Amino acid sequence: MAGVRGLSQTTVVAPELLQAQLGHPDWLVIDVRHQLADVGYGERSYAEAHIPGAFFLHCDRDLSAPMTGSNGRHPLPDPQQLAARLGSIGIGRQTQVVVYDDAQGMIAGRLWWLLRWLGHEAVAVLDGGWQAWLEAGGAVSAELPQPTPCAFVPVQRNFAVDAQFVRKMLEAPSMRLVDGRAADRFRGENETIDPVGGHIPGAVNRFFRDNLAVDGHFKPASELAAEWRNILAGESAEAVVHYCGSGVSACHNILAMEIAGLSGSRLYGGSWSEWCADPQRPVAR
Repeated sequence: MAGVRGLSQTTVVAPELLQAQLGHPDWLVIDVRHQLADVGYGERSYAEAHIPGAFFLHCDRDLSAPMTGSNGRHPLPDPQQLAARLGSIGIGRQTQVVVYDDAQGMIAGRLWWLLRWLGHEAVAVLDGGWQAWLEAGGAVSAELPQPTPCAFVPVQRNFAVDAQFVRKMLEAPSMRLVDGRAADRFRGENETIDPVGGHIPGAVNRFFRDNLAVDGHFKPASELAAEWRNILAGESAEAVVHYCGSGVSACHNILAMEIAGLSGSRLYGGSWSEWCADPQRPVAR
């Protein structure tokens, strides 16, 4: 198995660890920098400078399926198409993947989750992202890496639920819905992204940035565990379904739970942007 001394990295890695492994044939770095309001930002930033050897994947084109108007702003990609894309840049079953962004892990968490969804465990987010890499004195490059394509065979796992499942389970005490958006959007205030403000009835709010310390790194596992147990309120991690605006930042909360040792939660990929597209679905404010 790829990794340090035979151990794969499955949650976050420090910049110093990545520096020590940079260039290792079993390690592959992916840049997923992205801005919702400027979809070309990531590619421009990558072209200017990136971690040496890193490949670029686009949040909209690579990590999402096309929008239909009713399936949310970042629908989950087709598993086979995503697997082909991952294989095209050289991700095989033994590859240790490290993902980074400059958005506090919001976009990186999405690819971290997608890889796990397809059965790839050896994937971790660069803790602190691009900013931490620069602060640690990490090297940068504008050179484009040459891929060594291989076969990525997905083994899809039951990590996601759909709107029908959420609607059916709204009255069930066995589901704990967690909304990863900022508190004002959760309350239905200052909604500037989606056409309807509010949240799914019964959900509790955990803004994804609350998983981070003031320096932009994830909080210690013990601190995250205490905070998330308060959110679970006695429910098991397996009872948790995460959502956000479009199924991206919610993955950050899943990652935080994994760091905390609370495994088994799932993602509602369509999230609020899909939920509110159907006026028949209930809304709370």
